Amino acid sequence: MGSLPLSQDLPSPPSEKPPRLQRISESTLLNLFKSQQNHLNHFFQNLDLSQALSFTQTLLNCQGSIFFSGVGKSGFVAKKISQTLVSLGIRSSFLSPLDALHGDIGALSSADVLVLFSKSGSTEELLRLIPCVRAKDAYLISVTSVSNNALSNACDMNVHLPLERELCPFDLAPVTSTAIQMVFGDTVAVALMEARNLTKEQYAANHPAGRIGKSLIFKIGGHLKLKFSFCFVCALAVSSLLNVVKDVMKKQHELPICKEGDLIIKQLGELTSKGCGCLLVIDDEYGLLGTCTDGDLRRTLDANGEAIFKLTVGEMCNREPRTIGPDAMAVEAMQKMESEPSPVQFLPVIDHQNILIGIVTLHGLVRAGL
Repeated sequence: MGSLPLSQDLPSPPSEKPPRLQRISESTLLNLFKSQQNHLNHFFQNLDLSQALSFTQTLLNCQGSIFFSGVGKSGFVAKKISQTLVSLGIRSSFLSPLDALHGDIGALSSADVLVLFSKSGSTEELLRLIPCVRAKDAYLISVTSVSNNALSNACDMNVHLPLERELCPFDLAPVTSTAIQMVFGDTVAVALMEARNLTKEQYAANHPAGRIGKSLIFKIGGHLKLKFSFCFVCALAVSSLLNVVKDVMKKQHELPICKEGDLIIKQLGELTSKGCGCLLVIDDEYGLLGTCTDGDLRRTLDANGEAIFKLTVGEMCNREPRTIGPDAMAVEAMQKMESEPSPVQFLPVIDHQNILIGIVTLHGLVRAGL
């Protein structure tokens, strides 16, 4: 038997070529967007408004809960639309077709509506649900894009969403069909919102966290204008501390304070070191007399030149600054800063006796999440 070749006699593997970077041209991308726009226009131009109105009216008059269901990408759309309705205070939920057949169908009652999203209308998992839903006597609506399909024939109502074709070059990937499902569902949600005369305060009550809640809920005017349920108050308690002026303001040693008889030239260090963009002018009892900003300083310097070295803070301060109380909500401070005639970067915080207790700055509010 011959000897095995030495490793140095083995042939070298072919050198690997570096992978080619794939690129897409701007014109190709633009053409795709234009094509998708045309497909969406086809939907808008051919949608049967009477069907859409009947669908919306049925949801508006539902005495129970509105359930949505779908499989795959249509299922994601159904879940999103359900969540939108919930955020508007409408009783709604997503019903998984698989889980429904394993117990979740028990959530349905005769007062409920079940909306089934399916492009083809032949989704087996949804068709299997029909007899179970009928046994519960819930109202069935299909939302499909293929005419005369099995699902639409089995439901109490069908809404046809006109689909020219998918943007996918093979007309297979659900990218246009799901887009029109989302547009349809969200537009109906807004219609329900308007029909129910939902106010900003009611909408905010369902969004206690994040910018929506902070900008709509936290109001003062002697009292909160919303009627909170006990559970809602508990939900707000976790975040309320960060949204009260006294908890986001600078205080005590952080304050850039001075007396009205101080020479402005001797207070430049105080003006710049505290990072508030102003001086807070107080009397001997810590009562607020006014404010002097770096803008005031620049304008006085332009008008007086070297004479500024002889001016006192009291001679150039603003005697009627905007102020706010310590128990106001932070969003009101933001609104005061942004109000007419011109925005400001800070608000002195005073008590009911005009005693200075702090300063709230725009930077502090931003840091608090507003």
